[in-house]
Amino acid sequence: MPRLLLGFISGLVFGALVVALMLPHQFPDRRAAFIGAFLSRLAVGVLIGGIIGAPQITALGRPNWLIGLAVGLLVSAPDAIITRRFAPILIIGSIGGAVIGWIVGKWGALTP
Repeated sequence: MPRLLLGFISGLVFGALVVALMLPHQFPDRRAAFIGAFLSRLAVGVLIGGIIGAPQITALGRPNWLIGLAVGLLVSAPDAIITRRFAPILIIGSIGGAVIGWIVGKWGALTP
């Protein structure tokens, strides 16, 4: 499966999982919170799918899970700062990014 498509699908699953984890919690605007969290996690998957295998990233010589962790952390940082919920947002983003990086690196194919 192409890496970008695999990253997109992984991001969809990651976003749905995070929204499911948020369901029991109260937010001033639940709809906005759910959509924002979903799109943020979708972005993690799409970005990882787009960069794993790129020459600049490959030249770093780092494992794919570590690249994914870094992307997850960077994409999650603005949400953590805005909400002031640093630990849960950064931890979930980092773990999800690492898992998606590993998945895309292991099963993603570079296709034209």
